[in-house]
Amino acid sequence: MEMRSVIKPNRVASRLLHRAAEEAAMREHFVWVTTRRIKPGALEEFERAWRPDPYPPGLRQAYAYWSEDGLEITGVSFWNTRASCDAWRTSEAETRRRQAMAPYVVEEREGFYQGRELGIPVR
Repeated sequence: MEMRSVIKPNRVASRLLHRAAEEAAMREHFVWVTTRRIKPGALEEFERAWRPDPYPPGLRQAYAYWSEDGLEITGVSFWNTRASCDAWRTSEAETRRRQAMAPYVVEEREGFYQGRELGIPVR
């Protein structure tokens, strides 16, 4: 019977893989954040008006967060590039969407951000 030794991963290769994974996690993000206060009782109607049609090219992910009282909504969208976000923000479709939301909105704040994901060490 032939005995085979167990091959342990090369430490250098292991470090390179770890570094590549960290760099992938640190890719740059382009983020548009909008927070709106809406009229009481308008959450359901606002949510219908809020959904874009068509969905914008270059949009990677989008999240919506509501306050417990349903009067404040924060939308966070991740884009491929700043240019794709800017193109959507100035598009006719986005203008129509904002007009549809307007009857329900009391106040609006927005900002465009660039950033990176923070790597959390494995425990």
